[in-house]
Amino acid sequence: MLSSETVAAISKHAQDEYPAECCGIVTGMGSTQRVHRCRNQQDELHAQDPETHPRTSREAYDIDRNEMERIFSDAAAANENVVAFYHSHIDCGAYFSEMDREVQTVFGEPEFPSALHVVVAVYAGKVAAIKGFLWNGKKEDFIDMQVE
Repeated sequence: MLSSETVAAISKHAQDEYPAECCGIVTGMGSTQRVHRCRNQQDELHAQDPETHPRTSREAYDIDRNEMERIFSDAAAANENVVAFYHSHIDCGAYFSEMDREVQTVFGEPEFPSALHVVVAVYAGKVAAIKGFLWNGKKEDFIDMQVE
């Protein structure tokens, strides 16, 4: 579960990045949480190779693996866990898409199975909904979960 301050910071990030998808990682321990805004490099990937990366930042996100590893390393050094991953959907609902499943799973399950996956729906620059999804190992799928 995320604190109200964390949800507010994620919402602000989603609004700030509109009309591009935002993306980020939440780390923490206990009630202390840190929101790490990540750079969505999807437009650069699309510009370099539109066949391999046909979607722009309006429809997709991509976090550089080196940026993620730095965040994971900083969190480990501070005795923090990876609490959540988040991204926004632009002018459409807060749902966990098939593409989201593919991005968040490796060999059939997520790298951080206890991390919440948060999707923020942003319409015309305003947050309309925030939903959470958590990996269920028995179902081998992500299920709806309360965010706060």
